[in-house]
Amino acid sequence: METQNIKRLVVLGGGESGVGAAILAKDKGMDVFLSDFGSIAPRYQEMLRQENIPFEEGQHTMERILAADEVVKSPGIPDTAPVIVALKSKNIPIISEIEFAGRYTDSKMVCITGSNGKTTTTSLIYHILRRAGIDAGLAGNIGKSLALQVARDPHPIYVIELSSFQLDNMYSFKANIAVLLNITPDHLDRYEYKMQNYINAKFRILQNLTPRDAFIYWQDDPVVSAQLRQITTEAAIFPFAEHQEENTAAYIDAEDELIIRTPAESMSMPRADLALHGLHNIYNSMAAGISACLLNIKRDDIRAALSDFSGVEHRLEPVRTLDGIEWINDSKATNVNSCWYALEAMKRPTVLILGGKDKGNDYSEILPLVNEKVKAIVAMGKDNAKIVEYFGTNTTLPVIDTHSLDEAIAACRAQATEGDTVLLSPCCASFDLFKSYEDRGTQFKDKVNAL
Repeated sequence: METQNIKRLVVLGGGESGVGAAILAKDKGMDVFLSDFGSIAPRYQEMLRQENIPFEEGQHTMERILAADEVVKSPGIPDTAPVIVALKSKNIPIISEIEFAGRYTDSKMVCITGSNGKTTTTSLIYHILRRAGIDAGLAGNIGKSLALQVARDPHPIYVIELSSFQLDNMYSFKANIAVLLNITPDHLDRYEYKMQNYINAKFRILQNLTPRDAFIYWQDDPVVSAQLRQITTEAAIFPFAEHQEENTAAYIDAEDELIIRTPAESMSMPRADLALHGLHNIYNSMAAGISACLLNIKRDDIRAALSDFSGVEHRLEPVRTLDGIEWINDSKATNVNSCWYALEAMKRPTVLILGGKDKGNDYSEILPLVNEKVKAIVAMGKDNAKIVEYFGTNTTLPVIDTHSLDEAIAACRAQATEGDTVLLSPCCASFDLFKSYEDRGTQFKDKVNAL
């Protein structure tokens, strides 16, 4: 729903979210200008030209940017960037694309955040809705820009994956169903290396919730539980846990059945029938199942969707088995906790590929699982000193230092034997050697499939 009349809007960042915001602004009659200090992909340049939206790349024309009434910022731009510092000094409001798009729609919003499992849970909820015949849109970190969908392809309900960076610049936006999966250290380099700052960002998903809204969260997460003791929410709460606890809305019972109970709908199904395996995926399925029940999806449709979901690319994705060695792409594991869940799911001796851009990682969290399941570590990155020193000191495992994907794969082939698994689950961001975690995972799959 439109709440204010902005005449001059500047969009910073020419990716999916930025271009979508620019098109929505144009449709609403605003004077819009898009600026990207880096390069803009050809497909997005073509979209902007077709819409006659002025843009620039490789620079920021500050005179034009500082003339804005409001700025929509790409989530990838940190607050320390000179352009953001300059905007703040002029008290020019800075918002996210999601915040901007939310002004122009009354559609129902199912929003998912957490340090791990966001993409899987978001995709699973979307899969359930589409399988049940619901006209839903997929947005946020995955899918298409929410702003672009609101402008040109509206849906009555949106399933939105939200990062802490997006939540940072959201103020009036409101979820109808807010899902918080977990909070573990991540992106601390963006939060002054203060865990509480990161926690506060994640909890912004509770902003503006009313008694008619729902808050779904992992009951056994110590960080979430501690924060909930300090704050309150008007929303109805629906916690999930591995075992039944007080007020638990989803859990696994003594017969290994997944139980989900909500006022709108209740259901059960054998845990063995779930398409996704591993404890972390049980939690993702619980969160998705509760969301679907609250949206009045029929239990048979929920069961069918939970049992035939094919998973998310770059998340525990089997690549191939060669000479009895299983290769798995978990490039989306860009933090330590995500790697923990991947290791927890491993059933065979594992050669683990770690490395990339460290975000203030504490590797002690995965040390017990490394000692239990890993036979060798292959460090892959420009600077692997922290990984080599930590695991070289705290384990008796071979730790091989490599600086390219080709070197890493060769090292894995030398360490792995029939019956083993090679797991790419890096714990780190990809930006030292790759464009993105998707680029890292795709290159890994291509190289492995070419062996």
